[in-house]
Amino acid sequence: MILIVDDIRANIIALKKTLELHNIEVDTAESGEEALKKILQINYCLIIMDVQMPGLDGFEVVKILSGNKKTKDIPVIFLSALNIEKKYIFKGYETGAVEYITKPVDTDLLILKVKTFLKIYEQQNQLKEMKELLSKEVKIRKEAQDNLEVKITERTKELILKNEELELKNHELQQFAWVVSHDLNEPIRKIQIFIKIIKDLYLAKDDKAVDYVNRTIKSAERMQTLITDLLAYSRLSSKVQPEKTDLNEVLQEVLSDFDYLIERKNATIKTNVLPTIDSIPSQLRQVFQNLIGNALKFSNNIENPVIEITSELIETKDFDGKPSPNGSYCRIIVKDNGIGFDEIYLDRIFIIFQSLNDRQSYEGTGIGLAIAKKIIEKHNGLITAKSQIGQGASFIMILPLEYQEIK
Repeated sequence: MILIVDDIRANIIALKKTLELHNIEVDTAESGEEALKKILQINYCLIIMDVQMPGLDGFEVVKILSGNKKTKDIPVIFLSALNIEKKYIFKGYETGAVEYITKPVDTDLLILKVKTFLKIYEQQNQLKEMKELLSKEVKIRKEAQDNLEVKITERTKELILKNEELELKNHELQQFAWVVSHDLNEPIRKIQIFIKIIKDLYLAKDDKAVDYVNRTIKSAERMQTLITDLLAYSRLSSKVQPEKTDLNEVLQEVLSDFDYLIERKNATIKTNVLPTIDSIPSQLRQVFQNLIGNALKFSNNIENPVIEITSELIETKDFDGKPSPNGSYCRIIVKDNGIGFDEIYLDRIFIIFQSLNDRQSYEGTGIGLAIAKKIIEKHNGLITAKSQIGQGASFIMILPLEYQEIK
């Protein structure tokens, strides 16, 4: 609603009719005193005020409005036929008016300005409402955040306690695994020794008995390997500080261990320069040992098995990461030309005790790749494989060059 303030009733009636023709709601006051009473009771979006009035003139009314917190933001347009000199116009703006129009008034221009100020008033109200809503939202979110922080603190304490319990149980489990493996290995060793003595002393001439004994010895050896692998798997949970590791040295140690088998299978080993990274050397040695051992094992009696170990630096921790000489990660691939496997079983090969091949044809416990996966993940890395049946397999590892604590 707009308030028209003028001491001449004819001016009020004329201006009121003009505004109402444009669907603008109007209220009136015939003096400065009456205007102040109404303004304090009713919220007006605009005041059109005459300057020259008996009692309180327009300047004095606007000055009072400007000093009141409730009314200081109401826009005021001055209308004057007498006070048209610049000094009065300047005074009008100084007291807080938004516009000073001299008479005779251009009706179209006045309506345009009135509508403009009404639009601004609506936008200001919308902004105020938005501000209030945002303030409420901020308050609600702050309260929610405070509650969340309390819950997070409580949950963190619980997790710390659970973690301590888990570490204690893990330590106990490692000790148990060590004791059990020792206690199981000892009788197996005795079984192997006595079976071999029986074979050599009493069964040398009985081919059928020798065959049964050899099968028993093989089973005992598989059991011993299984216990050793289980112990190695359980040890991976223990914390060990990483160190700078030249992977070329680690690889050469592993290849040295396989010298006899490489020579017997007439295998060709191809390598390029591997990087130096932060790692636990003994664990990565085990990864290479498992992958190269599998490549030799599953060579399928090929005349010339070929195993390639290649490496390159990449930008991101991603199997398809872009090669870069300044990369923060390395991609290591161990590739062979052996029997391969169907990739639909890719998820299975890294699970403990899972084996895709006949254990009678290919000896193994089904733990090697599970150990490799756990070691790579412990180094905050990734491992996967690509293969086709009869076309060999490629095992791809992504490792950070610098130690990254797993969160």
